[in-house]
Amino acid sequence: MRPFGSPQQLEQRRMQAVVLFQNGFQPVDVAKKLKVDRRSARRWKAAYLKSGRKSLKAKPSLGRPPKLSAKRKSRLAKLLRKGATSAGFFTDLWTCPRVAAVIEKEFRVSYHVDHIGRLLRSLGWTPQKPERRARERDEKAIRTWVRTTWPYI
Repeated sequence: MRPFGSPQQLEQRRMQAVVLFQNGFQPVDVAKKLKVDRRSARRWKAAYLKSGRKSLKAKPSLGRPPKLSAKRKSRLAKLLRKGATSAGFFTDLWTCPRVAAVIEKEFRVSYHVDHIGRLLRSLGWTPQKPERRARERDEKAIRTWVRTTWPYI
């Protein structure tokens, strides 16, 4: 399992371990100080002794490149802020299938509906549940009733 932190933070931790090794600390002590497993500290020491500091440099995390670039993601966020009705839907409620349809239409990129939630979270959007209220609800009449009729009951 990959440890928590950016590649730069992980590299910084390994470089701290090197400094501690140079000051005479044992791998077990380094592991306790840096709050890592002792096997990691031993592995870092062996790599450092074999190849120097370059062996402890940060490596980019591999993986499939995103389907939408950062520029396209910001454009998608602007489209979503305009609302679902401006995208041609009857209600202003964004659902994952609707977002997938907009992405397909605007960017010619297909996303599976199950992955739209992850994409939306990366844009800072969170799942929301719409309030269930009757369209005929009259807030003014309700306030009036609560102020005048309710106290008599």
